[in-house]
Amino acid sequence: MGFEKSVVFACGQEEYAVPVDQVISIEKLTRVTPIPHLPNYLLGFTRERGELIPVIDFQRVLYNRSSNGEQVRIIILNTDVVNFGLVVTEAREIMDFDASVLRQVGLVNYTKTAYFTAVANLEDRMVTCVDPKVLVNSLEGIREIIAYLHKMIADEEAKTS
Repeated sequence: MGFEKSVVFACGQEEYAVPVDQVISIEKLTRVTPIPHLPNYLLGFTRERGELIPVIDFQRVLYNRSSNGEQVRIIILNTDVVNFGLVVTEAREIMDFDASVLRQVGLVNYTKTAYFTAVANLEDRMVTCVDPKVLVNSLEGIREIIAYLHKMIADEEAKTS
């Protein structure tokens, strides 16, 4: 997975990046339908471009706090597991990282942060690279939620056909 071209965003006071080729869109956070008894990190579901997607609050994943403020955005990400929305404090920019600034991090061996795959060590800041597929697969209970989502989509398609 190449982070050479990435979308940089903030969560709390830190900066993170996801590969631009996995970003479908960046939107203002609008209507999210909460579902009771979901894990804390999952705000609920939303429809984006007609598709029902789970909405994950990255700030809750990292710091167990809610993302809030006028700059909050949802980054719609595509993985081969599921498309999902990642709520972040602020979407900042698209950056081209030279391969020489990307450093692998030992944190991939720590199961709770395996989704941190590299750090872009820039002159004036550091940006932590996040693998969306590893992130979504590392969340507790997500497999059951994805199975439920696929069932809802199949039921919806059966009603319309």
